[in-house]
Amino acid sequence: MDEIDRNILRELQRDGRLTNQELAQRVGLTPSPCLRRVRQLEQDGVIRGYRAVLDPHAVGRGFEVLVSVEVRRDRETVEAFEAALQELPDVVEAYRLFGSPGCLLRIAVADIDTYERLWIERITALPGVTEVNSQIVMKRIKEPRGLPVEGRPAAPGRAAD
Repeated sequence: MDEIDRNILRELQRDGRLTNQELAQRVGLTPSPCLRRVRQLEQDGVIRGYRAVLDPHAVGRGFEVLVSVEVRRDRETVEAFEAALQELPDVVEAYRLFGSPGCLLRIAVADIDTYERLWIERITALPGVTEVNSQIVMKRIKEPRGLPVEGRPAAPGRAAD
């Protein structure tokens, strides 16, 4: 990946709806080689997809909760827990962590009553759950804006320069 590819990635993270013509102009290419590079980045799995960023309040999900979950740590239980999470649309992000807590969830629902029902009926009933702690988000200070794209890619398991 060279600097032009990194510029393409930066621009597409800022605005995934750029036309190829606009993107090519911003990165200093003509449209044809720009399109080839974008398609190659997609084919290589560097670009994994394109999404619209929604206003959570506009879609009735303005109440966010960060939930730490402890799960029994045997393989079958962890796999069952992770599979069950896939069936909960209110869980918009989930991470398995080293150490404690074992899992961190970001949940987006309409209000506290909706979260309470989800907590009682679904979260605490997930396979292997031994503890659930909730942190209500007061204010999102920094929105996800994409990944920094600098230097050369890191080797697996190593940080980039």
